Amino acid sequence: MDQLRPTGDSDGELWRKAAKGDDPSAFGGLFERHIDAVYNHCFRRTGSWEAAEDLASVVFLEAWRRRHDVSLSGESILPWLLAVANNVVRNRDRSLRRHRRLLAKLPPAVVAPDPADDAVSRVDDERAMQRVLEVFTRLLPDEQDVLALCVWAGLSYTDAAVALGIPVGTVRSRLSRAREHLRRLAGLEAGAGRTGGPAPTSSPGSTQERAPGRAFSARRSNNVNGELLP
Repeated sequence: MDQLRPTGDSDGELWRKAAKGDDPSAFGGLFERHIDAVYNHCFRRTGSWEAAEDLASVVFLEAWRRRHDVSLSGESILPWLLAVANNVVRNRDRSLRRHRRLLAKLPPAVVAPDPADDAVSRVDDERAMQRVLEVFTRLLPDEQDVLALCVWAGLSYTDAAVALGIPVGTVRSRLSRAREHLRRLAGLEAGAGRTGGPAPTSSPGSTQERAPGRAFSARRSNNVNGELLP
């Protein structure tokens, strides 16, 4: 596995080597470096580990297909990968139909056993994430994007702006709008609970960190389910 982790090379150097074909391990290095972030980002957007596994593979397949056409604007490829992930998630069914036959061309993921307790954790994660998404998906699409990138993925305003192709000021204003929208939604939920209506079963982001699922179960992620309002 060490040959897939050339830690001395920046993302930009690995990307250029992958594009030129100079180093067969270069793209594998990028995959190993960023698969956790992409995988967990896809989970947060879908609430399904199985879908996240497929979609994360599609993201890296897209990166491989476009390695000759895309020039990085910074030294990290992660903002661009997460932008691709957003598009792949939005076009989930079409993307999976289009790329499923090509997924075998990706560098293989490390497959770990899926014991019963891990399977239970996966189910718990998915239930918790679905509760978060019940609130999250009530935001406007552009609010969802900035919140997912800045709050869940932890990108800076600058990197999120690169990923979305918008000015930094627009990222800030959309994030502020998203947070205000969430506060209003939280107020409505609280009001519904006081008047006898359905109350939320848990607050977004309150669930315990879990290990990712089957294909990447050896990995752990920080803040898997994510705080919507940090």
